Amino acid sequence: MDLHTWIAFVAATGVIALSPGSGAVLSMSHGLSHGVRKTTATILGLQLGLLLLLLVAGAGVGSLLLASEVAFGVVKVAGACYLIYVGWSQWRAGTGDALAGLPAEPAGRWQRRFATGFLTNATNPKGIVFMVAVLPQFLTDARPLWQQLLVMAATSVVIDLTVMHGYALGASSLRRWMQSPRARRNQNRVFGGVLMAVGAGLFFVRRGGQQA
Repeated sequence: MDLHTWIAFVAATGVIALSPGSGAVLSMSHGLSHGVRKTTATILGLQLGLLLLLLVAGAGVGSLLLASEVAFGVVKVAGACYLIYVGWSQWRAGTGDALAGLPAEPAGRWQRRFATGFLTNATNPKGIVFMVAVLPQFLTDARPLWQQLLVMAATSVVIDLTVMHGYALGASSLRRWMQSPRARRNQNRVFGGVLMAVGAGLFFVRRGGQQA
């Protein structure tokens, strides 16, 4: 990949990573609830999901998904339902304990946080639309496809890891003010509500990347 092409890809990837989305909301939610260290598992899961989307788009499977209304609809519904489920779980997390003045819900096993991150990105139809629409603009026939995809994958992961940890760190810095039962309940409901809203919004994503 030429240097000027790589710089343009870095800029595009940075803008997308910084744009508020389900990954950013999840990173902030887990950062506020569990701290940055435990949120790393969530963020690594997000990266695996991101790599899957990139490979799917690079292999041409993403184009097939966009061409098939049924296949794209299945991915869209699955992604929307999963985010709504995660949001509802967040909304209800520790509500009873918080009201009773008991400790908030524990972080749980890292594998669960990793899987949540992975599924959040892997089932995101907006990610598929973006990859299929943008990725080909940075590919060239002058170089082997696998080399270009390898550079793009490494670049995307480094940028997204940095940005998502930034979101988690920013949210984690607020933990000292979010220790009361009422604050924890409100926190769960705010992030849970946002995740459910993002999930509901996925139902309106069209194959052309426009909203219905």
